[in-house]
Amino acid sequence: MTINQSENIVQPPAPEEQERIRNEASWVELLRQEMGKVIVGQKYLVDRLIIGLLANGHVLLEGVPGLAKTLAVKTLAKCMKAEFKRIQFTPDLLPADVVGTLIYSPNKGEFTTKKGPIFTNLLLADEINRAPAKVQSALLEGMQERQVTIGDSTHKLPEPFLVLATQNPVEHEGTFPLPEAQMDRFMLKVFLNYLDKDQELEVMRKMSNMDFKYETKAILTFDDIQSIRKEINKITISETLEKYIIELIFATRNPADYGLTKEADYIQFGASPRASIHLNLAAKVMAYLEGRDYVLPEDIKEMTPDVLNHRIILTYEAEADNISTLQIIQTIFSSVAINR
Repeated sequence: MTINQSENIVQPPAPEEQERIRNEASWVELLRQEMGKVIVGQKYLVDRLIIGLLANGHVLLEGVPGLAKTLAVKTLAKCMKAEFKRIQFTPDLLPADVVGTLIYSPNKGEFTTKKGPIFTNLLLADEINRAPAKVQSALLEGMQERQVTIGDSTHKLPEPFLVLATQNPVEHEGTFPLPEAQMDRFMLKVFLNYLDKDQELEVMRKMSNMDFKYETKAILTFDDIQSIRKEINKITISETLEKYIIELIFATRNPADYGLTKEADYIQFGASPRASIHLNLAAKVMAYLEGRDYVLPEDIKEMTPDVLNHRIILTYEAEADNISTLQIIQTIFSSVAINR
């Protein structure tokens, strides 16, 4: 896109500043290459995991089994020397199985705290929609407050702390749909599709070789992540684009005000204020990954579906007409202009 000052979208950056940003973001390609040794053809998935990590936001992955969701999360943890734990959610899971519990010691005559698997850096919540409501509620506190309560005590979770959850869109028997409050805690919801023929051929050749070992080396440290987050905070976004984000969010709440009369019948509830915060932040991270210190409209449009598709609640009429949230979002794009 051509940058035009008169349109007040971005200010032209100094060349030396742009070069500095590109150099600092060079690790992104190294991380992609390292994860690419294990993960084949899932650049979209890898980039979204990186965005969640840098933005300190949780990610919900939805796709059929076998699309490397679990493997991608484990590989990311290895690439940043992070502690990784996995919880396989089942209907009989208890909150104590996630956060921990108090155990009475007869010898000491007191209770001791046994911390659960949530005390980690990267937590993979596999098939999260199979857990009952009280388990989801226990996880909710950790996701939002970065702390959990065991007995009468509150315990801080380690930094960084990221929940990467998966759910299977095919099987609905024995599942508990995530409540809107918990869905809203996820910064991104990422839909995964099948690989193409060439990519699946490569996967088949790799994984059918019983001698294949997917060893990865660490690319990032915790200090690196903190430093990168400080750089992302310096990414500039013009007031014009900030207002564009607000207009997009408000179009999901009051579609009739934007000439979307049909969509008004399809949307039961629009996106929450958390959506505008996450969209702003995700656009900044996208700009950083592209080696820029400013946000373009393309960054916002690239991240909007992932930020909004789980926050727009559709009516029964939309389901009857086979209308998806992604279709609604595309219609909003065509109706909401950038006011310069």
